[in-house]
Amino acid sequence: MDQLEIDTANAVFEAADKGQPDPSWQGKKFTIAVLASGPHGAISGPLFFWRPFWEKLTGATYDVAEIPFGELQAKIFTDLATETGNYDAIVGPSFFYGDYIANDWIIPIDKYFDDARMPKWNRDAIAAPIRELYQWGGKWYGFNNDHDGMVIYFRKDLFNDPKWQEEFKNEFNYDLPVRPDSWQEILDLAKFFNGKDWNGDGKEDFGISMHLKVGEQGFFNYIALAGGFVVMPAPGDNPAKVTRFHNQFWFDPETMKPLTNTPGHVKAMEMLVELCKYGPAAMVSWGLGEAWDIFLRGDCAMVFTFGDVGTLSQDTRVSVVQGKLGVVPIPGSSEVYDLETNEWVKMDKSNLVANESGASWHGVITKYAEDPDMIAHFFSWQATPEINHWNVAWGWSGIDPGTIYDFLEPEGQAKIEDYTTTGYNEADIREFLDAYNTMWFKYPLSIPYLRIAGAADYIESLDIHMSEALTGQASPQEALDRVASDWENITEELGREEQKALYWDAIGYTGE
Repeated sequence: MDQLEIDTANAVFEAADKGQPDPSWQGKKFTIAVLASGPHGAISGPLFFWRPFWEKLTGATYDVAEIPFGELQAKIFTDLATETGNYDAIVGPSFFYGDYIANDWIIPIDKYFDDARMPKWNRDAIAAPIRELYQWGGKWYGFNNDHDGMVIYFRKDLFNDPKWQEEFKNEFNYDLPVRPDSWQEILDLAKFFNGKDWNGDGKEDFGISMHLKVGEQGFFNYIALAGGFVVMPAPGDNPAKVTRFHNQFWFDPETMKPLTNTPGHVKAMEMLVELCKYGPAAMVSWGLGEAWDIFLRGDCAMVFTFGDVGTLSQDTRVSVVQGKLGVVPIPGSSEVYDLETNEWVKMDKSNLVANESGASWHGVITKYAEDPDMIAHFFSWQATPEINHWNVAWGWSGIDPGTIYDFLEPEGQAKIEDYTTTGYNEADIREFLDAYNTMWFKYPLSIPYLRIAGAADYIESLDIHMSEALTGQASPQEALDRVASDWENITEELGREEQKALYWDAIGYTGE
């Protein structure tokens, strides 16, 4: 921990609302389950960092139970289902909500909003697509923390180089898109920069990098990519209105038949397969770090991933791209499949659909917690604008931007110094924040998040069969047919009517 971290943390500790801690909490302890990343790693790191501050504030403490990503569901769900109670609180992924709610495993937190003991945090400041993930059935269950979504990072110096611009136009017969907003443009850029030695090291470089290893988080790449091909805007004044055929992605809400093998999804999978041809062949077995590293060390023109690269790009120990970073929000598609007419619809402009791809890790309180009020104080304190924004600005935390106080004035409330003080290049952080601000607050549509019971099982099937398509073991249609078949079985096992009710609640569908 360096002195600047300590000094800025002390300042926000003094500034943040502290509520009125209950004296009865002194000497008590609770346990938080969280992703295993270590004391200075993503998501788990802030729990270790802020623990001494909260101990000073309340006289209470907590244990941090770290769990590897691949074991989260099994360990947490087993503990909750058996009522063992090892975990009083969970900083977990949003896709656990369907199981949480169906099994009544977590408690609503609305009662704490006007509780004088609790630090105050701004729920209205959270971007709407993320804010919805913290709620269910009109009640709040989650405390503000992380705001995940995928964007495209690129080498701005390459895209703006007249030499490459001229060569691109000669090859593709249109100007190199310096701010790409369609997947076709991304594909052309990946194809163009792949196989060229554009960094002068005597080796061929790559067009695009992704993390596609089964059992990791590669399925999020597919979900984020597919939005523009699948999510059809509603007619009329409100394009985001959820109807049977509009703003759908996962299931037909009337029948719970999977949409995963419909033409929009198939075309999206075809695009992902095609993109894989213009990056390292090994990326089908890469986790996050490997996909990020090849971009950060200057051997890849683009990387398609989460917010972490915005931070890592500024660490000159691992990155050569500081000062050269370009970032655009998730691209869209020029055509989208209409589920009502069963036809492709050409759009006047790219169909831009925000994604919440990722976990958006945040705290919930289990119903087995002995002192939920004490836990609510901790999570409320972490959700205060001062502390939450500090976590965002110090990007090692893994906490990504998603509130108005994270984005720069005049549209947001943050000052550029909030970031440059921590080591960000000014141009780079403006690129990074503008991409997320545009996606969270300006995109007209967003992919509905899969939060029903069994979500992890549905996603595991998608993950496995996606890999079959990417490695040539199955065509995109065959792979997605297998996904649909698996999903039908999961739905039947869990109860079609029960899943339907959860799905309606999760996506805000009313039967219209």
